[in-house]
Amino acid sequence: MSKMVRAHLIIEGLVQGVSFRASAVEAARTAGVVGWVRNNPNGAVEAVLEGEEEKVNRLIDWCRTGPPMARVEKVNLSWEPFRNEFDDFTAMTRYTAY
Repeated sequence: MSKMVRAHLIIEGLVQGVSFRASAVEAARTAGVVGWVRNNPNGAVEAVLEGEEEKVNRLIDWCRTGPPMARVEKVNLSWEPFRNEFDDFTAMTRYTAY
């Protein structure tokens, strides 16, 4: 069985207003990763990813580029304990403290 992991990402650059969240939802669901993605007030995009280590790493790699209109400058990555708290991958529509 594959190792289950959880990653917390802060993605900086031109990442809002370029369909980053919608594209991330599609990429995550295709990859079989669960969690969420949201825009932060400071212009960054934040995401929490859970799933098999290989699949999560694949989605992290996708986040380093994002959709065609995005210009990712930096991805801050932190690993957290796996919590198994999600059933799907969703885009949050408004910011709430994590």
